[in-house]
Amino acid sequence: MHAAGFVLVGGRSSRMGQNKARLRVDSRLLVEVVARAVASAAGSVTLVGNPASFADLPFECLPDLRPGLGPLAGLEAALAAGRSELNLVVGCDMPDIQSADLARLFAAAAATGALCTLATDLQGRKHPLCAVFHSDSLRFVRAALDAGRLRLLDLVEELKAVEVRIDSALTNLNTPEQWAAWQAAQPV
Repeated sequence: MHAAGFVLVGGRSSRMGQNKARLRVDSRLLVEVVARAVASAAGSVTLVGNPASFADLPFECLPDLRPGLGPLAGLEAALAAGRSELNLVVGCDMPDIQSADLARLFAAAAATGALCTLATDLQGRKHPLCAVFHSDSLRFVRAALDAGRLRLLDLVEELKAVEVRIDSALTNLNTPEQWAAWQAAQPV
């Protein structure tokens, strides 16, 4: 199975008030924690966002092809890179992500041939930024961007995404309150 992994880091982090990819988790940055899990599952990891913002990190970083259009533009950049048939795309704000769950997404994508295979967590929440996108889904991504349809959940519905139940609860850290709550829940 030919696979590639991507972590989206191009968001404005406006609700967080600071770049959430650069939040500190112990001695590492949040993006490093997520990138490690992605690389473990995919065999590679590339960041997608503003390369200048992450030049100090040991990861390749691809720019969005259409800056300012949100995660769908990051997904376009990842798929347009042409790295693989199966592309794991994860948001940088999920510190609890497990490489074993990501590997299950790849296995389901390979077994079903689906255009999109996305994680559904223990609470039943769909995570379109924890998904494997087949390279053939790029034309759908571009069509959505061209039409101004920027909601990822709408795209994964259009792609008839196969949902894969994962064994963990995924936390998206978007606000200082969510960050503080996540930190407080960590074992000492």
